[in-house]
Amino acid sequence: GIAVTLVFVDSTQGWLVTDDGLQSRASQAEYVTASGGNATLTVGDFKTHIFTGPGTFCVSAAGNPSGSDIVDYLVVAGGGAGAGEMGGGGGAGGIRLSNSVGCIPAPTMSPLANPTGLTVTATGFPITVGAGGTPGAGSPNAGNSGSNSIFSTITSAGGGGGAGSSPTPTGKPGGSGGGGGGNPAGTPGGTGNTPPVSPSQGNPGGNGAGGGSAEAGGGGGGGIAAGTAGVSGTSGGPAGDGSFIADTFIGPTAPSYGETGPAGRYFSGGGGGGDHNNNPSPGTGGLGGGGTGRSGPGGYSPPDPGTVNTGGGGGGQKNACAALGGAGGSGIVIIRYKFQN
Repeated sequence: GIAVTLVFVDSTQGWLVTDDGLQSRASQAEYVTASGGNATLTVGDFKTHIFTGPGTFCVSAAGNPSGSDIVDYLVVAGGGAGAGEMGGGGGAGGIRLSNSVGCIPAPTMSPLANPTGLTVTATGFPITVGAGGTPGAGSPNAGNSGSNSIFSTITSAGGGGGAGSSPTPTGKPGGSGGGGGGNPAGTPGGTGNTPPVSPSQGNPGGNGAGGGSAEAGGGGGGGIAAGTAGVSGTSGGPAGDGSFIADTFIGPTAPSYGETGPAGRYFSGGGGGGDHNNNPSPGTGGLGGGGTGRSGPGGYSPPDPGTVNTGGGGGGQKNACAALGGAGGSGIVIIRYKFQN
C-alpha cells in the first residue's frame, strides 16, 4: 500500500528513491520503552529507573535516533569499610556516569560525566548493585573492600578498605582507595581509580600518621577528591568528597537518593580516619554518604557507617585492639532516557 517514486540518475548511482512512505516511516521518531528497578520516575519527557538492589533493566522497545535509543547512567559501587586501631577510613565506591540524554548543562552536572551514553537494544540488562564492605575481624581490623556495581558495559569498582595497624597498614585500592593506618608512622592510603577508567571513577586515600600515643588514620578517597592524611596528635584525616548528579536527573519529587549538597545529589563520599584516644577529633566523612571516624576517650562503639545506596566509605576506629571500623554503604544504579517529545 505504499507509493514509491524512483528516478534513474546514472549507471553509477542507479535508481534513487525520491518520495515514498518508507522514508517518512524511517524518519518517524521512536522512543525507548523499558521497565525494571525499585522505582521509576517521570520528569518531563524523561524517565529514570532506580535500582537500590539487583534486578533487570528490561528494554521492550529500543527506539531510534530520531526519537531516542541512548540511555544515561549513574553506576555507584559499594563503599569500603573503615578499619580499627587508629584505622583509615574506607574508600568510596567507584562512581561512573554519563550525560548525553538532554545534555544537562554544567555546573549542575558532575564534571566526571562521560558525554556519551549507552545505545540499548530490546533485551534485558542484568543490574548488579554492589554491597558495602564489612569491617575486618581481629587485629589489625583492616576494613574489607566494597563490591562492584554493573550495568551493561559499565563496571564501577568497590571502594578500598581502610588500613588498620601493623602488619598490614596500607589502605586497599579500589574505586577510591582506603585510608592508611596510624601505626606504624606514615603508612600510605590505597590507590583510587583502580582499575583505571576515563573519566576517573575515584581518588586515593590519605596517608596515616604516627606519633607514639597520638597516631591517626587517613581519610578514605572520594569520587571527586582524595582523602586527607591524618595529623598526629590532632585528628584523623578528613575523607574526600563524592561527586554529584543534577536534581533534574531524578526530579524534585524523588525520594532523597544520595546526600543533598550545593550542586545536587552527592554519592561516593569517603570515610573519615580514626584517631587515638589522646587526640581531640576524628576525620569527617566525605559529602556523599561517607561515615565519620572516631577518636578520644570513652567507649568503643563503631564509627559511622557509609550511608546505604550512596557508595559511601565507613569511618575508621580509634585506638582499640578489638573494636571494628564502620561498614561501607551499598551502591546504586540509576538509568535515564527520553521516552517522548
